[in-house]
Amino acid sequence: MKVTPTDISGSLILEPKIFSDDRGYFYESFNQQAFNESTGLDVTFVQDNQSQSVKGVLRGLHYQLPPMAQGKLVRAIRGAILDVGVDIRKSSPTFGKWVGVELNEVNHKQLWLPPGMAHGFLVLSDFAEVLYKATNYYSPTDERIIGWNDKTIGIEWPLSGTHQPNISCRDLNGVSFNLAEMFV
Repeated sequence: MKVTPTDISGSLILEPKIFSDDRGYFYESFNQQAFNESTGLDVTFVQDNQSQSVKGVLRGLHYQLPPMAQGKLVRAIRGAILDVGVDIRKSSPTFGKWVGVELNEVNHKQLWLPPGMAHGFLVLSDFAEVLYKATNYYSPTDERIIGWNDKTIGIEWPLSGTHQPNISCRDLNGVSFNLAEMFV
């Protein structure tokens, strides 16, 4: 497995070793021991989440407050997404910065977002299925949402012209970065 640090402290891009031949391909999408050894992390995943969305759907920016904070290992098993993480850890040297990585069914890349990152993605293909592992259980009372288009963060979503993404009412009501509850 190839591990590449991003510009965000603690966030990593993981690329599995793919074994291809004329029949197709095979790879281990997750191996706890290989993950721990390759990343130097000691995390335990307790929940897998999967979503299917059509082109133009934007989900996020979601996070959970401690003690229910979640680290996430995200991948697109079909289609393509721009996966985004925003550092909301006040003590981090990259506080307020964001990282965006295209994850798709061809490159098989995965993005590791440690606890303390707000997460969202935009579907780039006609549809996409996204699968992510989480280090803590979903807790609706601890979940928070930052607005996807917050000017302070300045995420460069690949939207053409005046095209607006398809966003849930819940996500449309995300708060500004300056009003969001942050990690210490």
